[in-house]
Amino acid sequence: MERATADNVRLFVALWPDAHVRAALQAASAQWRWQPGAAIIPTERLHLTLHFLGDLPRERIPQLTRALALPSARCELTLDRTALWRGGIAVLEPSVVPAPLAELRRALDAALRALGLTLETRRWRPHLTLARRAHVKPPRLAPIVWPLRGHVLAESQLRARTSYEVVARFD
Repeated sequence: MERATADNVRLFVALWPDAHVRAALQAASAQWRWQPGAAIIPTERLHLTLHFLGDLPRERIPQLTRALALPSARCELTLDRTALWRGGIAVLEPSVVPAPLAELRRALDAALRALGLTLETRRWRPHLTLARRAHVKPPRLAPIVWPLRGHVLAESQLRARTSYEVVARFD
């Protein structure tokens, strides 16, 4: 990973929910009994990360955009499990990763490695983070069915309040 500078951007590849799925995610989050101090992820920032790229020079965005322009997964992802990970990370997870999504992740991995990028070595656990510092037992929630129709390259803008901007969409 390169060092953050004014000419660098913090990038990741993700699944970005549409308005319908985003509303279901917001409703699921509202059913969780968050304690004071929990950092609930704002609805507009909810996503499922496929690859975190870290800080890269801004001029690499066109190269990344070309490399990531792969056929996207066309399937349904069912977020049917709640979990509280170590450190108080509250997540929604699928009990099954659909084959088209696993294939997309492998193809993205190969495309990014071909660009010489160093990728995380941890096993990928698809999840959507609802909150951090959430030290409460997760409730049982109705499954959320997410029709996957594309992936995105997004920028994480670290300011007083972190925001995400979609840089490119791939269908």
